[in-house]
Amino acid sequence: MKRLVSFAILVIAWFSTAYAQEPYLPVEEMPDLILCLPPPPAEGSPAFRYDVRRYRWGKRQRRDAGRAAMTRRDAVWNYEALLAEFAGPFGTVVSPQATPQTWTLLETSLRTVDQIRVAPKAYFHRQRPFEYFHEHTFTGEDAALRGEGSYPSGHTIRSWLVALLLAELNPAAANAVYARAWAYGESRVIAGAHWQSDVDASRVAASIGYASLQASPAFRAQMSLAQAECRRLCK
Repeated sequence: MKRLVSFAILVIAWFSTAYAQEPYLPVEEMPDLILCLPPPPAEGSPAFRYDVRRYRWGKRQRRDAGRAAMTRRDAVWNYEALLAEFAGPFGTVVSPQATPQTWTLLETSLRTVDQIRVAPKAYFHRQRPFEYFHEHTFTGEDAALRGEGSYPSGHTIRSWLVALLLAELNPAAANAVYARAWAYGESRVIAGAHWQSDVDASRVAASIGYASLQASPAFRAQMSLAQAECRRLCK
């Protein structure tokens, strides 16, 4: 019975931590990426030809078993899987149980910045590379991604935002978390889910989102709590 009660308390704590927080800013107070970012490269332009070369580069990377496995992991679209990839570079596992203040900061920041990718995806409605070449994604995402705009990359925005936040929490880990986030973006090219220019623009988009978060007093207060937690737990 005690174990059951403990488990119930843990579940309640998880849900309250993960879902109680409102976004730090409504989308109306965030920058409009349609106005901030240039349009994706036009077909036939030098930038588009580079995108094509990078698509072919990505297909070659699939031959490496380790890189292929990373690409498949990076395709998983949830916060838990994303943050698990940063545990090693960051120096500690981020979870509602192990690091509740850090989890709240990251989860709420991600939900806040996730909002800004929706409008440009619909506005530019760029065809994804696997669709353009009448092929398949390496990661089996065809059905989920087909018909959805490619520009910008939501996966890349998420990973680069996480890197910016983790580097602020633990500056000693900055090099490692940025390197992992860079590889995360490349995974989207290797998967055939995004063009290189999608990924490049998305790192900028994440930086725009990160800068916007600084205007939220709730974000700054939670950052202070997470920094204190990290000083105790981060390696």
